[in-house]
Amino acid sequence: MHDNHDDADYEWPTCIAPNCGRQLWVAEAGRYACRPCEDRASKHLAELGPLFRRLNETGTLMRGARRPGGATTGSRTPPIPPRLEVLALTANGGVATRLRDIEDSWRTALGWTVAPWRGSPAQAVPEHLKFLANNLPWAVDSYESIGQDIDDLRKLHAECVAVAANEHRPGRVSIGRCPARYDDGTLCRADLTATASSHRVRCDSCGARWETLGEWKQLREQQDAVLREDAGVAA
Repeated sequence: MHDNHDDADYEWPTCIAPNCGRQLWVAEAGRYACRPCEDRASKHLAELGPLFRRLNETGTLMRGARRPGGATTGSRTPPIPPRLEVLALTANGGVATRLRDIEDSWRTALGWTVAPWRGSPAQAVPEHLKFLANNLPWAVDSYESIGQDIDDLRKLHAECVAVAANEHRPGRVSIGRCPARYDDGTLCRADLTATASSHRVRCDSCGARWETLGEWKQLREQQDAVLREDAGVAA
């Protein structure tokens, strides 16, 4: 139970996290946020890493599934249609920037230099998450703005979960002709479609499948080879 104070005018301290307001236990005296809110924030930080990696793979796929430094084929085959909510979370200004802003505010309160992780979002996000997870116990005890940061992490986590779950399913888009060949060597040439919710592509005509990011790249290269063949250019 809470240790009720004798003074009727005394207001027992409560958790400052928005939408919480839970009275702090005696053992939580001096803290800004209650332990359940700390536990939820810790869980959100732990889950944001895998969520971001999943979204970043989709973002890479929508940009054509080309890795930095990878060879390009000159293909005019369109990439999977962009989902702005995915790109908004994985690009600069998204998850990495929002985590960095929280980290910078904590570092300022601690008198430390700003976050040194200034690489790509894929490089920076794990570093931001590691810093925030390691320093969360300090923040709930000593950082008076921790309530807003806990709420910001909750919202960011909810956004990532919603997008990863593909709550707003995109339509399908044509991505060219099927380059698979039948046993007699003839090309399938059936229309292929894809959606940003998955990098898996299946030809409804011949049953050919491309199910990984690497195979998606192979599909594009195979389509380019067919285009060169049709144009009479040696592969």
